[in-house]
Amino acid sequence: MSDQRPDQIADQRDRMADLEWRADMVPVSTRFDDPYFSLGDGLGETRHVFLAGNDLPARFRPGFHIAELGFGTGLNMLAALLEWRRAGTAGPLRFTSFEAFPLPATDIARALQAFPEAAAIAGPFLDQWAAGATRIVTEGLEAEVILGDARETLPRWQGRADAWFLDGFSPAKNPELWDEDLMRQVGTHTQPGGSFATYTAAGFVRRALAAAGFTVERRPGHGSKRHMTSGWLNPT
Repeated sequence: MSDQRPDQIADQRDRMADLEWRADMVPVSTRFDDPYFSLGDGLGETRHVFLAGNDLPARFRPGFHIAELGFGTGLNMLAALLEWRRAGTAGPLRFTSFEAFPLPATDIARALQAFPEAAAIAGPFLDQWAAGATRIVTEGLEAEVILGDARETLPRWQGRADAWFLDGFSPAKNPELWDEDLMRQVGTHTQPGGSFATYTAAGFVRRALAAAGFTVERRPGHGSKRHMTSGWLNPT
């Protein structure tokens, strides 16, 4: 659980992301000049990078907890929920995401139209999000989106994740979400033997994750991207 008060949540809701749209369906952050998902196959990239990169759904078990840097459109959460439901794992998937510039429900709904499979299960989440909720409960899911700068909110978080989705904007454009101190916090908030996956293979990110205690592995990326990165927290 987070320690955010309702007034803090309301203040953060006022810091909505600034968008433009490409091809009338792909949201692009004007703050970071970067799209929220792959211009090609965003759902396919999520499955390749964040799910397969964390060896999911094979590792699912009751109480499994995913944490994420960069909530965006919620596509990663919905992709994980689809696999959780297919796996038939008992109880809800736990999902915690850290987001500094949240999108309004109307923009999320518009973006998800590109992915009918995800959009088909997004209704309960969108309804709760539109009503101002940051804790989302729906069939097979208990999620929380912690609003604010992750460099401030993650150190205060009391949880530990079994798997991390590191999905901030490009390290070249959003370096503060990939710095060594924050990656160290990711390691601190990972269960023993837990994992991470990310689309980037930037050298300074891989070094920061190794310094945080992960065994880091470069893997083939999705589509035209040559490489991605994943890893496991060392037992020590």
